[in-house]
Amino acid sequence: MNNLTWLIRASRWARKPPSRKMVILVFSILAAGLVMLGLEKLGLWPEWATMDRPRGPRLPR
Repeated sequence: MNNLTWLIRASRWARKPPSRKMVILVFSILAAGLVMLGLEKLGLWPEWATMDRPRGPRLPR
């Protein structure tokens, strides 16, 4: 990626940071994802919420 683009984006973000509600929203979504990952790793995730096929159909080579 272009470093100048990221520097401009960081400059804009420093001038006008996200609101408190947006920060709370992002962290709550991240926390929910981590909770779901933890439940799955512990084996407590319900079977009905698990996908039958984790990926789309594979094309023959």
